[in-house]
Amino acid sequence: MHALGPINLDLKKGEFFAVVGPSGCGKSTLLEVLAGLSNVTEGTVTFEGNAITGRVPDGVGVVFQEDASFPWLTVWDNLAFGLRRRGMDAGSIRSRVKDALALTGLSDFAKAYPAQLSGGMRQRVCIARTLVTEPRLILLDEPFGALDQQTRLLMGDEVLRLWRETGATILLITHALDEAAMLADRVGAMSSRPGRFLEVIETNWPKDRDSRIASEESFGRITGRLWSLLRNESRNAMGAAAGKLK
Repeated sequence: MHALGPINLDLKKGEFFAVVGPSGCGKSTLLEVLAGLSNVTEGTVTFEGNAITGRVPDGVGVVFQEDASFPWLTVWDNLAFGLRRRGMDAGSIRSRVKDALALTGLSDFAKAYPAQLSGGMRQRVCIARTLVTEPRLILLDEPFGALDQQTRLLMGDEVLRLWRETGATILLITHALDEAAMLADRVGAMSSRPGRFLEVIETNWPKDRDSRIASEESFGRITGRLWSLLRNESRNAMGAAAGKLK
């Protein structure tokens, strides 16, 4: 299956880039390629000048759509798990975990288990587990897809705050046009499969933005432009899926 391409994308250091597109267009495949979890059949992918091949590079963190926390470990031990596997000393682990818990507002829940937390808080655990590795590039694959709209807006505010405080570069995969328009400095709208960028839209939001920009007139223009780009692409994707079912 020809999933992607041609794609030419440069992420700017410290920017927030969002990717939207119809179902099955290759958004998650793009993220897996950038993370080193899937290899490209043509072309190259590099991070800080080094080729990405076959594994997640140092300095890159990934948060997936599914709740990937370990249910048998406390929040603290979930965050410490990867650091222990790396052989980090106990003092450094303690310092990093405390900082990540504070950043994500989970300090009071360090001894709790995932089953004792809400869906939004479990996603914060997954984000904190990524932050604890101090990544310079964070890849988010529809991390709020299972949350209700109000919780998604609040989680969006949290991600924007973490982005400002860490200085990391973020690439977000999402199916929600309003989420992309609110969070990103630039939004790439993808075609139906094989996925390619139809247009990259600059939002021109200030860095200290939050969910209140959803009431701005320009917010409606951005989401309207994204939908005008994706409406026919989504129809094409639905038609292709219906054809396969016949």
